[in-house]
Amino acid sequence: MSTIEIKKNSITDLETDAIVNAANDGLWAGSGVCGAIFAAAGKRKLEEACKKIGHCDTGSAVITPGFDLKATYIIHAVGPIWESGKRDESKLLYGAYYHSLELAVENHCASIGFPLISTGVFGYPIDQAWGVAIQACADFINKGNQIDIVFAVLKDSVIQSGKNALMLIAPQLMKETS
Repeated sequence: MSTIEIKKNSITDLETDAIVNAANDGLWAGSGVCGAIFAAAGKRKLEEACKKIGHCDTGSAVITPGFDLKATYIIHAVGPIWESGKRDESKLLYGAYYHSLELAVENHCASIGFPLISTGVFGYPIDQAWGVAIQACADFINKGNQIDIVFAVLKDSVIQSGKNALMLIAPQLMKETS
């Protein structure tokens, strides 16, 4: 049975089959989660792989090898920049999660690690981002897809917000942790 887990962890340390990079549409090395993933994967190798792909639309995702990470793959998901919620931000963020999950399953991944996409420099409000993230993951699993999902978050307040959203939207998918 598929589960969703939220834990205090660096995404680069997850032992999932794939991890998700909160990417920009040019797939360049960025700051925050993106910068940490590029550094841990091997910046030069990952930049070369991303350069070959070239671009990813907002609300979509592309895949590269994981290189020096424990994860086999890095899925680069481009979430929206927050602009007051009036430019289809929730639809685009949902797409970034859903397309990431599709890529993972297409590439035979049994597990995937996500950051909370778009909440860093893209400015998406945390509580709203959690609602979209959990809904997209629950919808994907509820369509019969088998995958274990881990959200790697570093701040306790963000973790609690995520657990609240998970309990509200999909409590049956919550993985109990010690």
